[in-house]
Amino acid sequence: MTRPAEDVDEAVFDVVEAIPAGRVSTYGAIGRLVGVGPRRVARALSGGGSAVPWYRVVRADGTAAEPVRARQLELLAGEGVPLRGQRVDLAAVGWPDDED
Repeated sequence: MTRPAEDVDEAVFDVVEAIPAGRVSTYGAIGRLVGVGPRRVARALSGGGSAVPWYRVVRADGTAAEPVRARQLELLAGEGVPLRGQRVDLAAVGWPDDED
């Protein structure tokens, strides 16, 4: 039995809200916590994630999605997140802590 889309969205939002300031997670890590794929996480955030700290979620390689890249990197820099060029240093600030 699959969960209704609204329930998945809410689960994604709950996890994203739990990411501490100055830390960053990936779409895949959030998906594993919620039980969905990374694209489903991205869809939830793009469709209604403005009320949560969406900018703390990046691609597995530490990059931001093109449409929001400048704003996302600006917000992350404001929280002291270390960047290597236009990539987040996930080894330094990845969340949850048990991620590879």
